[in-house]
Amino acid sequence: MAARQLSARRPKNLRHTLRTLLSYMGRHRFLLLAVAVLVTISALANLLGNYMIRPIVNDLASGQMRDLIFGIVVTAVIYLGGVASAYGYTQIMVRAAQKVLYDIRRDLFSHIQTLPLRFFDSQRHGDIMSYFTNDVDTISDALNNSFAMVIQSFIQVVGTLIILFILNWQLSLIATVCYVFMFLYIRFSGHRSKVFYTKQQACLGDLDGYIEEMVNGQKVVKVFNHEQANLKAFHDKNEALRRAGTGAQTFAATMIPAVVSISYVNYAIVTILGGIMAMRGMTDIGSLASYLVFVRQAAAPINQFTQQSNFLLAALAGAERVFDAMGQAPEVDEGQVELIRLERGEEGAAITGSRNADNVDAGTGSRNADSAGSGSRNVGNADAGSGSRTEPGWAWRKPDGTLVPLRGDVRFEHVDFGYDSGHPILKDISLYAKPGQKIAFVGSTGAGKTTITNLINRFYDVQGGRVTYDGFDVKDIKKSSLRRSLGIVLQDTHLFTGTIAENIRFGKLDATPEEIRTAAKIANADSFIRRLPKGYDTMITSDGANLSQGQRQLLAIARAAIADPPVLILDEATSSIDTRPEALIEKGMDRLMEGRTVFVIAHRLSTVRNANAIMVLEQGQIAERGDHEDLLAQKGIYYRLYHGMLELS
Repeated sequence: MAARQLSARRPKNLRHTLRTLLSYMGRHRFLLLAVAVLVTISALANLLGNYMIRPIVNDLASGQMRDLIFGIVVTAVIYLGGVASAYGYTQIMVRAAQKVLYDIRRDLFSHIQTLPLRFFDSQRHGDIMSYFTNDVDTISDALNNSFAMVIQSFIQVVGTLIILFILNWQLSLIATVCYVFMFLYIRFSGHRSKVFYTKQQACLGDLDGYIEEMVNGQKVVKVFNHEQANLKAFHDKNEALRRAGTGAQTFAATMIPAVVSISYVNYAIVTILGGIMAMRGMTDIGSLASYLVFVRQAAAPINQFTQQSNFLLAALAGAERVFDAMGQAPEVDEGQVELIRLERGEEGAAITGSRNADNVDAGTGSRNADSAGSGSRNVGNADAGSGSRTEPGWAWRKPDGTLVPLRGDVRFEHVDFGYDSGHPILKDISLYAKPGQKIAFVGSTGAGKTTITNLINRFYDVQGGRVTYDGFDVKDIKKSSLRRSLGIVLQDTHLFTGTIAENIRFGKLDATPEEIRTAAKIANADSFIRRLPKGYDTMITSDGANLSQGQRQLLAIARAAIADPPVLILDEATSSIDTRPEALIEKGMDRLMEGRTVFVIAHRLSTVRNANAIMVLEQGQIAERGDHEDLLAQKGIYYRLYHGMLELS
């Protein structure tokens, strides 16, 4: 997926971006107010110190030593006050900027946690990481380097113009014309720079995403000798970043030389005219000396402003990307049914709710499932009986307070779904799994097997029909409660930096060491863990790079085992494990699956032989259904797959 491309112009909503950034700064208004006050004092001290040249030079020319010494002392006090203020605002600004950045990073990460899976499926990880690194860094540069400088330079520019008119209004008219030319050029250059800075941020995110993708896929790259092709693609992206960066810096770099050149011209003109006016007695020598100092230094605050505007331009582009991400619509959760742990005395109410839920089993959901298939006697009819599992101590609580026990009854009723409009993946899917049943899905890649499991846990919502869980539409169940009741083992295992014990405990944060070992034994991971130098305290780094793929998968199975969910989803859970270890794992998996509703996706048909029902998916529809023996007797798709006449591709 290509990195998101931003429009090569000013931020699409500059007012919103600035307002949002200012709202974050407003949370620490007292620190920033202190910075503003100290910056103002520092700027005024610089202006007053330069103005004091006038009385000092006049006193020196007139020989009034007492007044001269007094003027020098006053000037020294003014500059010392300016130095102290500058030191104070720099220290406070550092703390204030870090607090603002902390808030932005916290809110950005917190918001990303609430985004639907569709957002992550449509964005490269490198582009998302760029929000936290490149884009936040540009905001950091602006806050640390630009906020105080912009205030100071603004006060100095305005103050300088006022004092220039006080000292000599005739010369100031000439100086004003030069300042107008300065600001006109700054505006033109700034507008052009903003275009390229926006391009630069987009190209930088694209390049970061590509680098991360290629680094993670180095094994595949080397196997297929794809180095040269990757190098060419990297060159193209790097060249795009170079062009954008060059364009941004080309215009930005001309600001200071242009402003300095104009200020030199201005200084030369007012020096000549001021000298003539002094010789004719139209101004005193002290005023001229002070005036020339102001004119000579007038370019400094303007240069500061133009220099810091580079950071501001980049910060606006980066801030817009960050705030755009924070503006993405969070995952919708309109559910009101929640999962609760039963207290003593509540079991009776839950049992009453269980009778009502049992009545649903015999209702339309069962008929829908049967009518959608081939009429296999075992599909949906093989009641779990004594194997039916009721999660001890857990129940669903309706908005009116009624309790229904958590059982694990899952049904699909005429479900339609597609990731993109106009491209359906699932078409009129109807099936059900009673508590304790094992339902398997087989079919070619893209048939919709994983999509079905994504609809159970509401990674995506159905577009037609409905999915029910213990008689409730899953849309009516709070997502946190729904996912708490599900255990998932994916084909692509992800392990976190930490010990093996901490990774297993991820399924149950308050698990005891004994519970961790029990879960590892269920997954047959205990033996290899104990053979490691530090056992369960062995550190895992880089997504488990120090473990084999099979060992990583075993830990993922142990993580699901410790969560002890009533519904278990196994998406190619044993695909990365060798055949011999797989036989051992199946024994542990059988213990894990006992009494649970289980959905299994597998390419190895040997792993689904003991399923209560096997669904053969073809082009988003259930082509065949039944248990292993029924499907073999039908001599259809499953029969040919099992005997190797077809391949799961």
